[in-house]
Amino acid sequence: MITISGRDPAMLKVSDDLSLRYVKLGEGPPLVLLHTIRTQLEYFRDLAPRLAETFTVYAVDLPGHGHSPIDPTAPFDEPYLRTGVVGFLETLDLRDVTLVGESIGAVLVLTAAAEVPDRVRAVYALNTYDYETRFGNGIRRGNWFANAIIGGLQVPVFGPIGGALENRFVLGTIMGGGFADPRKLPADLLTELDTVARRQHYKRMARKVLQQWQSWPKARERYSAVKAPVTLIYGDKDWSRVRERERTKAALKGARLVTLANTGHFSSVENPRGVADIILTGGAQ
Repeated sequence: MITISGRDPAMLKVSDDLSLRYVKLGEGPPLVLLHTIRTQLEYFRDLAPRLAETFTVYAVDLPGHGHSPIDPTAPFDEPYLRTGVVGFLETLDLRDVTLVGESIGAVLVLTAAAEVPDRVRAVYALNTYDYETRFGNGIRRGNWFANAIIGGLQVPVFGPIGGALENRFVLGTIMGGGFADPRKLPADLLTELDTVARRQHYKRMARKVLQQWQSWPKARERYSAVKAPVTLIYGDKDWSRVRERERTKAALKGARLVTLANTGHFSSVENPRGVADIILTGGAQ
């Protein structure tokens, strides 16, 4: 099983019906890592140890993701997932915290920073998933296969059937469209994600996240309330368009925008050194 620096995860109860799995490592001011769509805290196994040389790092499984408990009745839209993130910060009473998130995790660090500004020191939003394609989910931009499969998941009747048929090959082909070099998708990480998908209600949860795609661009409405300094980090091969990146930057007063060369949507896996360098230097690139 994949681990982050050999650390065993813990489970944190943030409310009567919501608990989150997380790993803690390092020493220093707190830093919280939030993963991408359809992944989990092990996504950060190469990034977290680099950051732990300076920070106390908390890598978190978002609600229902990874090995966090799944409430099959939950909507799994941005407001619901944000409730879990804010609950995590408040339950551990984390203050002067640096928030780092990728994809949907990037949207969540921004909206959480807007909700609890007094707790947040800085925000690093990687490949922010706050845009939309003509037909819905941004992940459909990855490749023709992702477009066909993800689009099919939104079709009544076929969607649940198609979701149930997801396997390691399907997941790997879809995720590969988020790498500048698909060979950098680790085989053992893909195996872990495939194994986790066999949990009861997991595929239903993942399908709900995709079906609630409208909640991610809508989240931009909250960005104006972010008070902490924000650094936007994009892979040059990310799914987002330049105009969409500039639109996000414009919504965040004083935000900096940094681009990573030869990097796709899953930058913390494909280019952990580049991501860490930006964070450890305070966004000065």
